[in-house]
Amino acid sequence: MPTPFNQSVIDEFRAHAGKVGGPFEGGDLLLLTTTGATSGTARTTPLGYVRHGGSLLVVGSNMGAPRHPDWYHNLLAHPVVQVEIGTQSFGALAVPAEGARRDELFAHVVRAEPGYGDYQALTTRVLPVVVLERADPDGWEAPREVTNLADKLLEVHTWLRGQLGQVKAEVDAHFAARAAHRGTGLPPAPGLGLQIRQRCLAFCQALEFHHTSEDAHLFPGIAHHHPGLAGTFDRLAEEHRTVSRIQGELAALLAGIGVAEPERFRSELDAMSRELNTHLDYEEEALLPLLADVPWPPAPPAQD
Repeated sequence: MPTPFNQSVIDEFRAHAGKVGGPFEGGDLLLLTTTGATSGTARTTPLGYVRHGGSLLVVGSNMGAPRHPDWYHNLLAHPVVQVEIGTQSFGALAVPAEGARRDELFAHVVRAEPGYGDYQALTTRVLPVVVLERADPDGWEAPREVTNLADKLLEVHTWLRGQLGQVKAEVDAHFAARAAHRGTGLPPAPGLGLQIRQRCLAFCQALEFHHTSEDAHLFPGIAHHHPGLAGTFDRLAEEHRTVSRIQGELAALLAGIGVAEPERFRSELDAMSRELNTHLDYEEEALLPLLADVPWPPAPPAQD
Protein backbone atom coordinates (compact mmCIF):
# COMPACT_ATOMS: atom_id res chain seq x y z
CA MET A 1 0.00 0.00 0.00
CA PRO A 2 1.23 3.56 -0.66
CA THR A 3 2.30 5.59 2.35
CA PRO A 4 -0.36 8.06 3.56
CA PHE A 5 1.65 10.90 2.00
CA ASN A 6 1.97 9.15 -1.36
CA GLN A 7 -1.73 8.25 -1.32
CA SER A 8 -2.66 11.88 -0.75
CA VAL A 9 -0.47 12.89 -3.72
CA ILE A 10 -2.05 10.17 -5.89
CA ASP A 11 -5.57 11.28 -4.94
CA GLU A 12 -4.77 14.94 -5.61
CA PHE A 13 -3.09 14.07 -8.92
CA ARG A 14 -6.12 12.15 -10.18
CA ALA A 15 -8.60 14.72 -8.91
CA HIS A 16 -6.86 17.67 -10.59
CA ALA A 17 -5.68 16.27 -13.95
CA GLY A 18 -2.12 15.72 -12.78
CA LYS A 19 -1.64 18.99 -10.89
CA VAL A 20 -0.57 18.82 -7.26
CA GLY A 21 0.63 21.26 -4.63
CA GLY A 22 3.10 20.98 -1.80
CA PRO A 23 6.68 19.92 -2.61
CA PHE A 24 5.65 18.79 -6.12
CA GLU A 25 3.94 22.04 -7.13
CA GLY A 26 5.10 23.22 -10.55
CA GLY A 27 7.21 20.10 -11.13
CA ASP A 28 6.83 17.34 -13.70
CA LEU A 29 5.08 14.46 -11.94
CA LEU A 30 3.73 11.13 -13.12
CA LEU A 31 2.14 8.14 -11.47
CA LEU A 32 3.94 4.85 -12.09
CA THR A 33 1.99 1.66 -11.47
CA THR A 34 4.12 -1.47 -11.22
CA THR A 35 3.27 -5.07 -10.43
CA GLY A 36 4.66 -6.32 -7.12
CA ALA A 37 7.68 -8.58 -7.70
CA THR A 38 6.44 -11.16 -5.19
CA SER A 39 2.83 -10.14 -4.45
CA GLY A 40 1.67 -9.59 -8.03
CA THR A 41 -0.36 -6.66 -6.72
CA ALA A 42 -0.55 -3.31 -8.53
CA ARG A 43 1.51 -0.63 -6.76
CA THR A 44 1.25 3.07 -7.66
CA THR A 45 4.00 5.57 -6.87
CA PRO A 46 4.20 9.31 -7.65
CA LEU A 47 7.55 10.14 -9.29
CA GLY A 48 9.24 13.12 -10.84
CA TYR A 49 10.30 12.63 -14.43
CA VAL A 50 12.43 14.24 -17.14
CA ARG A 51 11.72 14.05 -20.85
CA HIS A 52 14.40 12.78 -23.24
CA GLY A 53 13.33 12.73 -26.87
CA GLY A 54 10.15 10.68 -27.09
CA SER A 55 10.80 8.85 -23.82
CA LEU A 56 10.37 9.62 -20.12
CA LEU A 57 13.15 9.16 -17.58
CA VAL A 58 12.61 8.31 -13.91
CA VAL A 59 15.39 7.86 -11.36
CA GLY A 60 15.50 5.30 -8.54
CA SER A 61 16.87 7.88 -6.12
CA ASN A 62 14.97 6.80 -3.01
CA MET A 63 16.13 10.20 -1.73
CA GLY A 64 19.71 8.95 -1.52
CA ALA A 65 18.92 5.93 0.67
CA PRO A 66 21.28 2.92 0.45
CA ARG A 67 18.66 0.64 -1.19
CA HIS A 68 16.86 0.85 -4.52
CA PRO A 69 13.16 1.74 -4.17
CA ASP A 70 10.57 -1.04 -4.25
CA TRP A 71 9.12 0.17 -7.56
CA TYR A 72 12.50 -0.45 -9.21
CA HIS A 73 12.61 -4.08 -8.03
CA ASN A 74 9.02 -4.49 -9.24
CA LEU A 75 9.73 -3.35 -12.79
CA LEU A 76 12.72 -5.68 -13.04
CA ALA A 77 10.30 -8.54 -12.39
CA HIS A 78 7.43 -7.12 -14.48
CA PRO A 79 8.75 -4.73 -17.16
CA VAL A 80 5.35 -3.59 -18.47
CA VAL A 81 4.10 -0.71 -16.32
CA GLN A 82 1.27 1.82 -16.39
CA VAL A 83 2.01 5.54 -16.58
CA GLU A 84 -0.32 8.45 -15.81
CA ILE A 85 0.57 11.99 -16.89
CA GLY A 86 -2.09 14.68 -16.62
CA THR A 87 -5.24 13.01 -17.87
CA GLN A 88 -3.36 10.47 -20.01
CA SER A 89 -2.81 6.87 -19.03
CA PHE A 90 -0.80 4.39 -21.11
CA GLY A 91 1.24 1.21 -20.89
CA ALA A 92 5.00 1.45 -21.08
CA LEU A 93 8.05 -0.78 -21.15
CA ALA A 94 10.46 0.08 -18.31
CA VAL A 95 14.11 -0.30 -19.37
CA PRO A 96 16.94 0.61 -16.95
CA ALA A 97 19.90 2.17 -18.77
CA GLU A 98 23.38 0.71 -18.36
CA GLY A 99 26.98 1.83 -18.50
CA ALA A 100 27.83 4.88 -20.55
CA ARG A 101 24.20 5.34 -21.63
CA ARG A 102 23.09 5.45 -18.00
CA ASP A 103 25.75 8.07 -17.24
CA GLU A 104 24.70 10.16 -20.25
CA LEU A 105 21.03 10.03 -19.29
CA PHE A 106 21.76 10.77 -15.63
CA ALA A 107 23.75 13.86 -16.66
CA HIS A 108 20.72 14.94 -18.74
CA VAL A 109 18.47 14.45 -15.70
CA VAL A 110 20.78 16.45 -13.41
CA ARG A 111 20.92 19.33 -15.87
CA ALA A 112 17.11 19.46 -15.75
CA GLU A 113 16.71 18.63 -12.03
CA PRO A 114 19.95 19.21 -10.05
CA GLY A 115 18.48 17.64 -6.92
CA TYR A 116 19.15 14.16 -8.29
CA GLY A 117 22.86 14.95 -8.20
CA ASP A 118 22.51 15.71 -4.50
CA TYR A 119 20.80 12.34 -3.94
CA GLN A 120 23.63 10.55 -5.76
CA ALA A 121 26.15 12.27 -3.49
CA LEU A 122 24.38 10.79 -0.43
CA THR A 123 24.89 7.13 -1.40
CA THR A 124 27.53 4.81 -2.82
CA ARG A 125 25.00 2.94 -4.96
CA VAL A 126 24.57 4.05 -8.56
CA LEU A 127 21.10 5.57 -8.91
CA PRO A 128 19.21 3.67 -11.63
CA VAL A 129 17.91 5.67 -14.59
CA VAL A 130 14.85 4.02 -16.12
CA VAL A 131 13.59 4.79 -19.61
CA LEU A 132 9.81 4.47 -20.00
CA GLU A 133 9.02 3.52 -23.61
CA ARG A 134 5.39 3.81 -24.62
CA ALA A 135 4.12 0.28 -25.26
CA ASP A 136 1.26 1.05 -27.66
CA PRO A 137 1.15 -1.18 -30.77
CA ASP A 138 1.42 1.88 -33.07
CA GLY A 139 4.25 1.51 -35.53
CA TRP A 140 3.72 -2.24 -35.98
CA GLU A 141 1.01 -1.88 -38.60
CA ALA A 142 -1.75 -2.82 -36.19
CA PRO A 143 -5.31 -2.49 -37.49
CA ARG A 144 -6.34 1.18 -37.41
CA GLU A 145 -9.79 0.31 -36.14
CA VAL A 146 -10.84 -2.71 -34.11
CA THR A 147 -14.50 -3.52 -34.72
CA ASN A 148 -14.61 -7.29 -34.28
CA LEU A 149 -12.81 -10.09 -32.46
CA ALA A 150 -10.81 -10.97 -35.58
CA ASP A 151 -9.36 -7.44 -35.62
CA LYS A 152 -8.53 -7.72 -31.91
CA LEU A 153 -6.78 -11.06 -32.31
CA LEU A 154 -4.78 -9.70 -35.23
CA GLU A 155 -3.84 -6.61 -33.22
CA VAL A 156 -2.46 -8.76 -30.40
CA HIS A 157 -0.59 -10.99 -32.86
CA THR A 158 0.90 -7.95 -34.59
CA TRP A 159 2.12 -6.55 -31.27
CA LEU A 160 3.71 -9.90 -30.36
CA ARG A 161 5.46 -10.13 -33.74
CA GLY A 162 6.67 -6.55 -33.36
CA GLN A 163 8.05 -7.09 -29.86
CA LEU A 164 9.83 -10.26 -30.96
CA GLY A 165 11.28 -8.37 -33.92
CA GLN A 166 12.64 -5.70 -31.58
CA VAL A 167 14.18 -8.32 -29.30
CA LYS A 168 15.91 -9.98 -32.25
CA ALA A 169 17.19 -6.64 -33.56
CA GLU A 170 18.65 -5.76 -30.17
CA VAL A 171 20.28 -9.19 -29.84
CA ASP A 172 21.84 -8.76 -33.30
CA ALA A 173 23.15 -5.33 -32.27
CA HIS A 174 24.57 -6.85 -29.09
CA PHE A 175 26.46 -9.49 -31.06
CA ALA A 176 27.74 -6.89 -33.52
CA ALA A 177 29.10 -4.89 -30.58
CA ARG A 178 30.78 -8.00 -29.16
CA ALA A 179 32.40 -8.72 -32.51
CA ALA A 180 33.70 -5.15 -32.73
CA HIS A 181 35.09 -5.47 -29.19
CA ARG A 182 37.25 -8.52 -29.96
CA GLY A 183 40.93 -7.82 -30.24
CA THR A 184 40.77 -4.46 -28.45
CA GLY A 185 42.62 -5.71 -25.39
CA LEU A 186 39.92 -4.26 -23.15
CA PRO A 187 37.95 -6.25 -20.53
CA PRO A 188 35.16 -8.40 -21.98
CA ALA A 189 31.97 -6.60 -22.91
CA PRO A 190 29.07 -7.17 -20.50
CA GLY A 191 26.57 -9.95 -21.14
CA LEU A 192 23.08 -9.48 -22.52
CA GLY A 193 21.96 -6.02 -21.49
CA LEU A 194 19.02 -4.99 -19.35
CA GLN A 195 17.30 -3.57 -22.42
CA ILE A 196 17.23 -7.01 -24.08
CA ARG A 197 16.28 -8.68 -20.80
CA GLN A 198 13.38 -6.32 -20.12
CA ARG A 199 11.96 -6.55 -23.63
CA CYS A 200 12.32 -10.33 -23.65
CA LEU A 201 10.65 -10.63 -20.26
CA ALA A 202 7.79 -8.34 -21.31
CA PHE A 203 7.30 -10.34 -24.50
CA CYS A 204 7.27 -13.67 -22.64
CA GLN A 205 4.81 -12.41 -20.01
CA ALA A 206 2.47 -10.96 -22.66
CA LEU A 207 2.62 -14.17 -24.69
CA GLU A 208 1.86 -16.30 -21.64
CA PHE A 209 -1.14 -14.11 -20.75
CA HIS A 210 -2.42 -14.26 -24.35
CA HIS A 211 -2.18 -18.05 -24.60
CA THR A 212 -3.70 -18.57 -21.14
CA SER A 213 -6.67 -16.37 -22.12
CA GLU A 214 -7.13 -18.29 -25.37
CA ASP A 215 -6.98 -21.70 -23.68
CA ALA A 216 -9.34 -20.69 -20.87
CA HIS A 217 -11.90 -18.57 -22.75
CA LEU A 218 -11.55 -18.07 -26.51
CA PHE A 219 -10.95 -21.64 -27.69
CA PRO A 220 -13.65 -23.33 -25.54
CA GLY A 221 -16.19 -20.71 -26.66
CA ILE A 222 -15.47 -21.24 -30.37
CA ALA A 223 -15.23 -25.04 -30.01
CA HIS A 224 -18.70 -25.12 -28.46
CA HIS A 225 -20.20 -23.61 -31.64
CA HIS A 226 -17.89 -25.47 -34.08
CA PRO A 227 -17.51 -29.07 -32.87
CA GLY A 228 -16.10 -30.07 -36.26
CA LEU A 229 -12.92 -28.11 -35.49
CA ALA A 230 -11.81 -30.35 -32.61
CA GLY A 231 -8.65 -31.32 -34.53
CA THR A 232 -7.78 -27.66 -35.10
CA PHE A 233 -8.01 -26.85 -31.39
CA ASP A 234 -5.99 -29.94 -30.49
CA ARG A 235 -3.23 -28.69 -32.79
CA LEU A 236 -3.39 -25.15 -31.38
CA ALA A 237 -3.19 -26.49 -27.81
CA GLU A 238 -0.15 -28.61 -28.72
CA GLU A 239 1.53 -25.60 -30.33
CA HIS A 240 0.84 -23.59 -27.18
CA ARG A 241 2.69 -26.25 -25.17
CA THR A 242 5.64 -26.20 -27.56
CA VAL A 243 5.90 -22.40 -27.49
CA SER A 244 5.57 -22.47 -23.68
CA ARG A 245 8.44 -24.95 -23.37
CA ILE A 246 10.75 -22.77 -25.49
CA GLN A 247 9.56 -19.69 -23.60
CA GLY A 248 10.45 -21.40 -20.32
CA GLU A 249 13.95 -22.18 -21.58
CA LEU A 250 14.35 -18.56 -22.63
CA ALA A 251 13.16 -17.37 -19.20
CA ALA A 252 15.65 -19.71 -17.50
CA LEU A 253 18.46 -18.10 -19.49
CA LEU A 254 17.22 -14.65 -18.49
CA ALA A 255 17.24 -15.65 -14.81
CA GLY A 256 21.01 -16.09 -15.06
CA ILE A 257 21.54 -13.08 -17.25
CA GLY A 258 25.01 -12.36 -15.90
CA VAL A 259 26.35 -15.72 -17.06
CA ALA A 260 24.04 -16.30 -20.05
CA GLU A 261 25.63 -17.99 -23.06
CA PRO A 262 24.89 -15.57 -25.91
CA GLU A 263 25.00 -18.17 -28.68
CA ARG A 264 22.58 -20.42 -26.83
CA PHE A 265 20.36 -17.44 -26.09
CA ARG A 266 20.19 -16.51 -29.77
CA SER A 267 19.50 -20.15 -30.70
CA GLU A 268 16.57 -20.27 -28.26
CA LEU A 269 15.29 -16.94 -29.55
CA ASP A 270 15.43 -18.17 -33.15
CA ALA A 271 13.52 -21.32 -32.16
CA MET A 272 10.91 -19.20 -30.39
CA SER A 273 10.57 -16.98 -33.44
CA ARG A 274 10.07 -19.88 -35.85
CA GLU A 275 7.60 -21.71 -33.64
CA LEU A 276 5.63 -18.60 -32.73
CA ASN A 277 5.30 -17.24 -36.26
CA THR A 278 4.23 -20.64 -37.60
CA HIS A 279 1.69 -20.89 -34.77
CA LEU A 280 0.32 -17.37 -35.28
CA ASP A 281 0.00 -17.93 -39.04
CA TYR A 282 -1.99 -21.13 -38.50
CA GLU A 283 -4.14 -19.60 -35.76
CA GLU A 284 -5.05 -16.68 -38.02
CA GLU A 285 -5.84 -18.97 -40.94
CA ALA A 286 -8.10 -21.12 -38.76
CA LEU A 287 -9.78 -18.53 -36.54
CA LEU A 288 -10.01 -15.13 -38.22
CA PRO A 289 -12.91 -16.14 -40.52
CA LEU A 290 -14.83 -17.41 -37.47
CA LEU A 291 -14.28 -14.23 -35.45
CA ALA A 292 -14.98 -11.61 -38.11
CA ASP A 293 -18.69 -11.44 -37.17
CA VAL A 294 -18.13 -11.20 -33.41
CA PRO A 295 -18.30 -7.49 -32.34
CA TRP A 296 -15.43 -6.02 -30.33
CA PRO A 297 -15.52 -4.66 -27.75
CA PRO A 298 -18.40 -6.85 -26.63
CA ALA A 299 -21.74 -5.16 -26.10
CA PRO A 300 -22.64 -4.52 -22.43
CA PRO A 301 -25.14 -6.98 -20.96
CA ALA A 302 -28.78 -6.00 -21.36
CA GLN A 303 -30.41 -4.40 -18.33
CA ASP A 304 -33.62 -5.84 -16.93
